[in-house]
Amino acid sequence: MTAFAEFGCLPEITQAVDEMDWLLPTDVQAEAIPLILGGGDVLMAAETGSGKTGAFCLPVIQIVHETLRDKAEGKTQESAASVRTDSSSWKMNVYDRGEAMAIDKEGVVCQSREQQSWHGTRANKGVSGKGMYYYEAEVTDEGLCRVGWATDKADLNLGTDKQGFGFGGTGKKSFGRQFDTYGEPFGMGDSIGCYLDLDGGEIYFSKNGKDLGLAFSIPGHLLKLAYYPTVVLKNAEMKFNFGLTPFKNTPEKGYSAICEAPSNCVVKSPNMGGGLAGTAKAAPNAPQAIIIEPSRELAEQTLDQIRLFKKHLTTHCPKELLIMGGQAAKEQVDALYKGIDIVVATPGRLEDLMSTGKLLLSQVRFFILDEADGLLSAGYGAQITRMWEQIPKITNDGKRLQMVVCSATLHSFDVKKLAEKIMHFPIWIDLKGQDSVPETVHHVVCRVDPREDTTWQRESEKVRTDGVHSVGQIKWGSHDRETLSEGAKILKIDYLVKAINEHRMDQAILFCRTKIDCDNCERFLTSLGGGPRAPASHQYSCVCLHSDRKPPERRENLQRFKDKKARFMICTDVAARGIDVRGIPYVVNVTLPDEKQNYVHRIGRVGRADRMGLAISLVSTIPEKVWYHSCPSRGKSCHNTALKDQGGCCIWYNEMQYLADIEEHLGVIIDQTDSTLKVQADAFDGKVAYGQKKKHMGSGYKGHVEDLAPAVSELHNLEKRAQSSYLQFSGIAS
Repeated sequence: MTAFAEFGCLPEITQAVDEMDWLLPTDVQAEAIPLILGGGDVLMAAETGSGKTGAFCLPVIQIVHETLRDKAEGKTQESAASVRTDSSSWKMNVYDRGEAMAIDKEGVVCQSREQQSWHGTRANKGVSGKGMYYYEAEVTDEGLCRVGWATDKADLNLGTDKQGFGFGGTGKKSFGRQFDTYGEPFGMGDSIGCYLDLDGGEIYFSKNGKDLGLAFSIPGHLLKLAYYPTVVLKNAEMKFNFGLTPFKNTPEKGYSAICEAPSNCVVKSPNMGGGLAGTAKAAPNAPQAIIIEPSRELAEQTLDQIRLFKKHLTTHCPKELLIMGGQAAKEQVDALYKGIDIVVATPGRLEDLMSTGKLLLSQVRFFILDEADGLLSAGYGAQITRMWEQIPKITNDGKRLQMVVCSATLHSFDVKKLAEKIMHFPIWIDLKGQDSVPETVHHVVCRVDPREDTTWQRESEKVRTDGVHSVGQIKWGSHDRETLSEGAKILKIDYLVKAINEHRMDQAILFCRTKIDCDNCERFLTSLGGGPRAPASHQYSCVCLHSDRKPPERRENLQRFKDKKARFMICTDVAARGIDVRGIPYVVNVTLPDEKQNYVHRIGRVGRADRMGLAISLVSTIPEKVWYHSCPSRGKSCHNTALKDQGGCCIWYNEMQYLADIEEHLGVIIDQTDSTLKVQADAFDGKVAYGQKKKHMGSGYKGHVEDLAPAVSELHNLEKRAQSSYLQFSGIAS
């Protein structure tokens, strides 16, 4: 039996893993796969290339496959519920409930096991206009309950706003956060009758058939609204009867069971999650799993992994779909309506399809955020929260929503805050720990000062910059702030070329802050004879990777760099995040990242166990004015160079401050080099060429061996005596 089979993975999935030559699970897979298969929320941090994609893809594929199989065989609670009740039945609404509220397959038993907070739900239908209606709610387990009537706009914490009227087990009635003594307390085994008189505008309750008197007079402006049976629980359980079966206590004269309300007085809940609760067949465009990736490349890699893992599943095989920009939306929509089980997506296109109702969240069982720190730093936190709020926390077949969050580090404040908000007692798998620089990375800083180095004021070979500074703002020869900012941008490209020449770089990743910076860098290297069409042997051959390049071009460029058909890959943090390109000899940060974690993520790509890597950061000593688009176009057609606080799309970027933040974060002072870009001897022997294997690896161990020799000799003698004693003992025993 293989290690993956011991985790409980299906034979078909295990076979696929074997064919991929995965002899043993990686550390993160060994930790995460059993936890996810067991139903838990998992928060994991591991290096790129550690196998974390497989750690969440394997169990997700298996559980989705098993769910599809059980539905086909009629084993799920959802299919059983659809046989016994139809969509016209009164029941509690699985699409309108708190995150810890469970509702049984019949829609009549509600349970919340949260001990610290209240969780509520409303019925799938309400009544309005006229009539006198009644339903019963029985307390079926110990805990705190509050039951009554509320509009569809009311807070699910019944009675805490002026849209809901509740009666609690402590003997208090509540409306608009005002709790007053009413009736008498109730508890396990008690049956509460809930009366609504729309003709007279009154609400009252009974306990085990005993009339407790008038509780509320409904304000006139609320009388025209629809009212729904509502409950809120804290570690409690209640069972509802809307009149589909005989009541325990006969309602007062004039009141009828709510299920007998005339059709012209019945209002369906607007909160139905985009689909019908209790239907036998889920909507085809309602996937069971959604995996969000920060970049197209990472989304494509994840999709490829899913296809490899599932290739031997011949029946009930999950259908996967890649949703991202740069591709025809119609094709993705057509695929959704044909039926999709697993969606891998980037946030932008996903938001478009959700907002137009083409992708539904009503059946989501797995919500997975890969590279969550990257998603948050890119500004997608609000979108993630909106999605989470729309996803039912318990599916129709009683399964709880599972969250898997992957991050470059679990020590990010934003990641911790997100996990606390949307995850259910997650288990942390931290195989990375606090950020640190690997011993095989030699990282240095070169300060770029346009006040001291004035070579940027030349007439020829001008570097094209991002266009933030108009011609009228630049005053050549002056130390004007805008002019110096332009100078720093020109010098950085000059220094980049100087670094390439000084170290004879044969392969490197060049990180730029924005897509336009990447394009300008590529354009300048092309002007020197290099660029994307130059042969691999050319000193400046390069490819560019960012989200404005079309997917086929991006895939081709990445593969050319991996195959060493281009020396340099120019990219942004977003484009490079998660791409498995490691062990290269050089990285150049043309611009420092504003997120200190990204600095470690960038430079960690150089070097490997037996090879040293060099990371050079070009840091402007003066603030640079740069793009910071907050407009709807996100920079595609924006030319507003005013500062952000003046209604524009620019900021002053202070790299010296970011450098100080990085050094404080790592607890080190980063070595410096001057404008020659020469680097001091490294820690190996002062002669090693970056990216090449270390030589004479045994030369430094002579003294170490001599120190250990006496201890080794003593161990040898002890082992010899032990063996002799064993032989003597064996001879006596025989």
